[in-house]
Amino acid sequence: MSIPVSIRIQHADFDLAQEIATLTAGRTDIGAVVSFSGICRGDGGLAAMTLEHYPGMAEAEIERHAHEACARWPLTGVTVIHRVGRLTPGDNIMMVLAASAHRQAAFQAAEFLMDYLKAHAPFWKREENADGSTWVAAQQHDDAAAARWDKT
Repeated sequence: MSIPVSIRIQHADFDLAQEIATLTAGRTDIGAVVSFSGICRGDGGLAAMTLEHYPGMAEAEIERHAHEACARWPLTGVTVIHRVGRLTPGDNIMMVLAASAHRQAAFQAAEFLMDYLKAHAPFWKREENADGSTWVAAQQHDDAAAARWDKT
């Protein structure tokens, strides 16, 4: 049976509850849905951030990792939504849903996908504050978190 995987990159906001309802509608094989939603913070004087990506490539890379999660854990569905464009503090940035018959697989898959998205997803982020704007470099702690999932 093919596991439903939905990957969307969009400017528009999303409704987490609606996305969970869509993923689970008519399904009796789902016992757990783990969700993560990222929200734009306003700390450090951040006024806004702009996220950019390569259309087509970003979706394919995220989908590849979603299918890897499905191969590693007994999942029954995955949804990843990532916004692009200019976002201000309080705006939703992204969400991951991992569904499974049991919670442990859903938690591990969601964490795996989040670590990948933070460290390796092909997005570029520019932060704006009172002094202007700057492109944000990759963070070493994000790379370290993603590295723990490497197959050895």
